[in-house]
Amino acid sequence: MELRTAASPKDVKNYDTKRLREEFLIEKVFREDEIYLVYSHIDRIITGSATPVTKSLKLEAGDELRAQYFLERREMGVINIGGAGKIIIDGKVYEVGAREGMYIGMGKKDIVFESVSADSPAKFYINSAPAHTTYPTVLIKREGTPSEDVVIIKEENKKHLGCLQDSNERTINKYILPGQVESCQLEMGMTELVPGSVWNTMPCHTHDRRMEVYLYFDLPEDAFVMHYMGEPTETRHIVMRNEQAVISPSWSIHSGSGSRNYTFIWGMVGENQDFDDMDDVRNQDLL
Repeated sequence: MELRTAASPKDVKNYDTKRLREEFLIEKVFREDEIYLVYSHIDRIITGSATPVTKSLKLEAGDELRAQYFLERREMGVINIGGAGKIIIDGKVYEVGAREGMYIGMGKKDIVFESVSADSPAKFYINSAPAHTTYPTVLIKREGTPSEDVVIIKEENKKHLGCLQDSNERTINKYILPGQVESCQLEMGMTELVPGSVWNTMPCHTHDRRMEVYLYFDLPEDAFVMHYMGEPTETRHIVMRNEQAVISPSWSIHSGSGSRNYTFIWGMVGENQDFDDMDDVRNQDLL
């Protein structure tokens, strides 16, 4: 598990490109037959992946958590951006297909990740946050029939926003949030831009109550996203490639423009779970 410390906006305004990337970019999120995790001191979020190809991968706590098992004092969200996979939780098998997710509550001990086929392996993207109580573990699907441990994303949580004239037509799919999948503090979702649109989260905002992590994907090798960060009057950028993630402190804007359309997963942790609690920034005020 890699460790990242917190950063002050007073310091970040003096960072060069190399230092910005070292502090905030997670360059290689998915690593074949590995569980790779980054522990950030910013709201204690853990971001990473499990990419089983030829073997099963068991999640361990590691020395960094000083815990008997990974979710002893934590909760976790998972979204699969690869082929069909399985997550085995305390012996119970969950079939997790492409673009499906899971919320795994505090107290679950044995967590194992598998792919159905090595030719099309699952890519499980992970966000984890400290938790104070246990909420039900559920499989999250976009379509289908709900059951005791399967949640279908509600239509009101599939938000169609923007327009091609503004280059920001997109659908925001909210996977984990109050009223749909309960959690202590973690929220997760996936935003998909339509062809011809390249902008996300613009006009931009900050939210001092919550930090955020973005994972950009669905990009060909020669494409990129310019991820904008920093205080609104001290903006910086990081060039993002396919399947790379970026850590966004609560004081920072977090938006992007791509060389083409793309998809990204957003995960938030912090003081509250109010999705609309944002401090909006006018385009005219950006520097």
